[in-house]
Order: sequence, then structure tokens, then C-alpha cells
Amino acid sequence: MTRTLTSLALLLVFVFAGGSGWSRTTPDSFADLAEKVVPAVVNISTTQKVQASRRDREVPIPQFPPGSPFEEFFKDFMDRMDRDRDRGNSQPQQRATSLGSGFVIDPSGYVVTNNHVIADADEIMVIFHDNQRLKAELVARDQKTDLALLKVKSEKPLTSVKWGNSDQIRVGDWVMAVGNPFGLGGTVTIGVLSARGRFIAPDSYVDFLQTDAPINRGNSGGPLFNLQGEVVGVNSAIYSPTGGSVGIGFAIPSQLASRITLQLQKFGRTKRGWLGVQIQTVEDEIATDLGLDKSRGALVSSVVDESPAAKAGILRRDVILGFDGKPVSQMRDLPRLVADTEVDRTVKVELWRKGKRMTVDVKIGELKEDETEKQASPRPERNTNRPSDGAEVLGMSLARMTPELRKRFEIQDQVNGVVVTAVKPDSPAASAGLRQGDVLVEVGEDNVATPAQVAESIGKVAKSDKKTVLLGVNRGGETAFRALRVNPG
Repeated sequence: MTRTLTSLALLLVFVFAGGSGWSRTTPDSFADLAEKVVPAVVNISTTQKVQASRRDREVPIPQFPPGSPFEEFFKDFMDRMDRDRDRGNSQPQQRATSLGSGFVIDPSGYVVTNNHVIADADEIMVIFHDNQRLKAELVARDQKTDLALLKVKSEKPLTSVKWGNSDQIRVGDWVMAVGNPFGLGGTVTIGVLSARGRFIAPDSYVDFLQTDAPINRGNSGGPLFNLQGEVVGVNSAIYSPTGGSVGIGFAIPSQLASRITLQLQKFGRTKRGWLGVQIQTVEDEIATDLGLDKSRGALVSSVVDESPAAKAGILRRDVILGFDGKPVSQMRDLPRLVADTEVDRTVKVELWRKGKRMTVDVKIGELKEDETEKQASPRPERNTNRPSDGAEVLGMSLARMTPELRKRFEIQDQVNGVVVTAVKPDSPAASAGLRQGDVLVEVGEDNVATPAQVAESIGKVAKSDKKTVLLGVNRGGETAFRALRVNPG
């Protein structure tokens, strides 16, 4: 019995003394860390001039019974106030103020914050830990990542913080958020890294870090630190049904933020890589039709003419499985990987084409604002003066393209194919997501121009062992693939 108690005591000493390694990584206090980094964190106050009308009075006219002498008295009083305030200015200007956070990354005065903190601001004021107030100038901003770089002029070097490596921080590691929630500057909160790779907005270039360190309104633009006092994230958003912290905050990873801010400082803008493809999710039925073992990668639905992808030989129906040695597990992985790639760098792109893997070399271009709007090269115009013929296939009514149908469904001039004029509910066509006004441009690997060609191509697939066929569908000027079930099972 004594031997057993002794063994138990030794085990307890081992655990609580740090034999598991836990206590060695858990500080007794975060005070030293806070003392080190808080002076580099700033409050940001922005002012915006807005036009006000008389209906925007801060003090409304009190409501009195109709005909009351008080009603006329207050009406005259408020009208007199309006005339005095508006003298020489029919629409007076008011000033709207908002608060946020930021942090100094260079002793010379460069400050990082969120773009939404300073958006539309006429004046930006940076307030330091010692209450020093300096007017800031906007160096540049990047709306796609919601980052902005400011510059202040100081007579002495400013306390700054360094970027850390967000790729090295692990889920469960301690993190510290510092910022200006609700205007309460210099606020420190502690938590852990809760998750990685959170996409909280469509078409986002940012895979956010998630933390449970309490973040509230006003924390936007502030830093998220590791235990070494390095910035591993820029606090940017919270998930909150009520508007307050519920323990789910999101931060832009430092590996992205540091690269973007360096470009903003160096070039005054962001340089992003550009491949030149439109892509879509590889759904299970599409994966089966293409011969993939599972749903993965990014399906190329169109290729921009003269783009890096076109020059490298990437084709529609290709599935991009890897980019520059990194797997493309989901469609949303590719835009981020491409955007993060240095312009003019040549990378290897792994493709799945007609049941086989292949690799092509692509020299990455630079993304321009208008290049996201370009479509694949239009097909040559076909003769649309021939009589309209029709067909009904798997629940969709089809018609040859005519000027009337083009006008009715607002189909762009460069789009040609077979028009879906109606879709029956609960049909295979409806299950595939087809709609009235869609234009079928491909069935399988066949280009189609008439309803008869659609029916023939679908018929060939139906006679085979395949359960689905891929349709190239143009909707609103953009082409995507839909998997249409042709055989049950």
C-alpha cells in the first residue's frame, strides 16, 4: 500500500511539475508580453464629411396634438434653427467618426490596419499608447484582402513590432489580441488559435486564422501575437449574431499580410499572379464522368484568350489537381495559390485530362482589374436565319438560337449554342440545375448548334455504361459544366 501511494505521489509530481511538457509552454503571466507589444499598437480614428438635410436633425420635433399651440411654437423654433445653421449652405456637412486599430511595423512610421477601418475617410488620426496623436496619410490599400498601409511622421523612432510566421503557429497555441474595442484603447485579450484555413467570404484570397481571443467592434486592424511577441495575424472580423464577441474571431495570416503590405509600400499597389481560367467545383457526378477517383481539384470551364493558361495549353474540361507543387484539394484553393505566386515566375501545373495525369509549365502573368471580367474566346457566329427546330430531352425543351430568343433571354451576341426554353420540375434537367434561358454549348466533348445534335450526343452516352454526361452551359455570359444524369442508378 505504501509503495502504491509513493508511486502515485511521484506520478502527480511528474504531471504537475511539467513532466507532460504542458506547464513549460504555459506562462505564469502574459504581463511581460503585453508590456512589450502594447506600445506598438495604435488606435485609429477616422472622420468623414457627410451631407445632411433638414430631415437629418439630431433633435426631432416633439409630437403634439394637431392644432396645439405647442406644435406651431416648436415648428417655428426648429425652422429658425435650420435657417441659422444653413445660412450660406443649403446642405450643411456633418462629420461621421469611426474607430479601429492598427500597429506600427517600422520605426519610421508605417502602420498596418484594415481597409474597412479607413475606407472613405477624409481624415485619419493615429493615437498612440502615450496619447500622442499624429495625422496619417494613406500609402495604399488592397480591398481584396482588406489591408491598408498608413504613414505617420514622428520626430522620434516609433516602437514597432515584427511579423511572425503564421504557417508555424498550430491550432491550440496561445495568442494575444491587442486593440481598441469600443474605443477602449490598449485592450489585451488572450486565447488560442482555434482553427486555420477559414474562408468567410466568396471569392476571397484569404484563408483566415480563427481565434477565441475575445475580439469586438474596434479591434479591426489590430494585431494577433504569438508568445514571442510577433504578429501572426491581423484581426479583421468576428462571427456574432448579437454584435458582441462569442469567441469566434478571424485574422488575416501574417504570411499573406506581410507580403501584401510590403507590396503596398514598394509599389503602391498589389501585384497578384494570374492564370487566366474560369473554374468550378468538381462535384461527385462530374468527377465520375471525368474518371476521377473522388471529387477534388478545380474544373476549368473556360480559358481566357492569350492568357498564361492558354499559352501553356490548358484546356476546358481539364481538372487542375496541383499548382506549384501544392495540391488543389478544392476549387477555392486555386485562386489563392495563383494570387500568391510571383509574377513572371514559371510553375508546374498538374492536370487531369481524359483520364490521365499530365503536367504543364505556366509562366504566371499579373492580374489586372479588368482581367477577372474576360471570357473565353467567342465561337464563330453560326447562321441563325435557318428555321427554328425544337426537341425535348430529359425534361428540357430545346430550340435553335434565333435573334428572337437571343433578345428574349438577353443572350450575348458572342454566345452560340442551343437554347433551353423550358425545364420540367423534378426532371433530370432540373436536378442538374438547368434553367430557362441557358445555352448548351457542349454535350460531352461535342460542340452543339441544334437540338438534334444535343439529342444525338446524349443518346450516344445513354447507350453506354455512363450514368452522366457533362454539359457546357453558358448562363449570363459565363460558361460552366453541369452533370446531367442520362441513366438511372
